[in-house]
Amino acid sequence: MIPARYKASRFPAKLMQDLGGKPVIIRTYEAALQTKLFDEVYVVTDSDIIFNTISAIGGKVLMSKKEHESGSDRIAEAVEDMDVDIVINVQGDEPFIDQESLTKIIEVFRNDDKKEIDLASLMTPITDWDEISNPNTVKVIVDNQDFALYFSRSPIPYPRDENVDATYYKHKGIYAFRKRALLDFQRLPMLPLEAKEKIEAIRFLEYGKKIKMVETHVSGIEIDTPEDLERAKKAWK
Repeated sequence: MIPARYKASRFPAKLMQDLGGKPVIIRTYEAALQTKLFDEVYVVTDSDIIFNTISAIGGKVLMSKKEHESGSDRIAEAVEDMDVDIVINVQGDEPFIDQESLTKIIEVFRNDDKKEIDLASLMTPITDWDEISNPNTVKVIVDNQDFALYFSRSPIPYPRDENVDATYYKHKGIYAFRKRALLDFQRLPMLPLEAKEKIEAIRFLEYGKKIKMVETHVSGIEIDTPEDLERAKKAWK
């Protein structure tokens, strides 16, 4: 499922910006198809423009019936009556998604015999302090089994003792959910930490869900700003 909101707060209409001759949302949709990992790939949107754009290429697209605060809410509505076990959320601004990273988060559930993991997501190491301190970059810290402890727009862990080494991880906005966890997300109200940080993954933690983080070294480019789009255009070439 690819949630696709037209009126993004930081970069309005970013999904319809040109990337190598096609809108970003089409590039993301095609990249998801090309992995050949999924039974079905849908774009889920609140926008007639995006709906018509995907329909015009013969793609599968669903129109949200309600207003939603997050992509996970939007996907939960879409899959509620679908006969599925695992749902993958690929953000519409992720045209550089790769098969290897997606395979890793799918394998989390294949290896979870006791079905204790509610969702899985990706993280990639970052070393540039400008990126670490950038509030547009969501950071994650994990325990010794790579379960998420917290997500933040602030640098975590805080480098109070500079003599202690720490790896900083950027959270990539790609999730794999058990369907039940996703439906729970839609039902449960937003709590203060999520509201403060504006990071939807925090809601799962606040309600005790287990998030398995998987490390990937494929960083890609998430298009959150006009500057990201320019970097994406250079990379596409």
